[in-house]
Formats: sequence, structure tokens, C-alpha cells
Amino acid sequence: VPLVESGGGLVQAGGSLRLSCESSRDTFSEYAVAWVREAPGKERDLVANFWSGGDIYYADSVKGRFTISKDNAKDTVYLQMNSLKPEDTAVYYCAAVYRWKYPGPVPQDHDLYDYWGQGTQVTVSS
Repeated sequence: VPLVESGGGLVQAGGSLRLSCESSRDTFSEYAVAWVREAPGKERDLVANFWSGGDIYYADSVKGRFTISKDNAKDTVYLQMNSLKPEDTAVYYCAAVYRWKYPGPVPQDHDLYDYWGQGTQVTVSS
């Protein structure tokens, strides 16, 4: 499952960025998608996940600031990030897992995701 992220960059605190994760046709109808970030010296942290069947999850650290969405026509999942903080600085990865590999809620453990993009750097200056 190909996953290609884009949209990272440098932004001042309080600013916004929109990350994109593009895949092949119909991927996101069968796969759950997560945005996972890795800050320097820290473990990877799943910040949001999504499945087209309706499940959406946000970590407490980003709830109310980040929004995950999908554009079916473009086979792309987005992460809209508003009110960015310096602690949001990290490499952001898009990850995917076949939705029914794990029955029940979409996994919140990033280790359960099988497919990963190359990552995109987000840097928030104070």
C-alpha cells in the first residue's frame, strides 16, 4: 500500500498546516489510516486515526486543534493542524492497516500499522 505524505514545513506557533497522505485508488475504503508523529528523542505517538466507516480518534494532545479527513476523489487523507505549538514539532507519518485485520475499534497502537509513508517534517517555532 503506497503512502506519500506532503505538506510539512516551518510555521510559527499559533499557525496552521495541512498534511496530505496520498495512496492508490480505493485504499482508504479498506484501510484504516493513522497520523503518527515522532519528535526528537521521543517515541512515536499516534495523534489521530480514521476509517471511512466512521471511526475517528484524536489524542488528547491534539483534540480540538487537529482534524483528519478524506477526499475520495483524490484518494487522499488530510491532517489539518491549527493552533500549532512548539511541542507539535516532529516528523509526521501516515500509516495504514487493513481495517479488519483487528476486529473492533481502529487500532490506537501505532505498532499495529503495517504500511508507512516516508514522513514529512513539521517544525513549529516559538
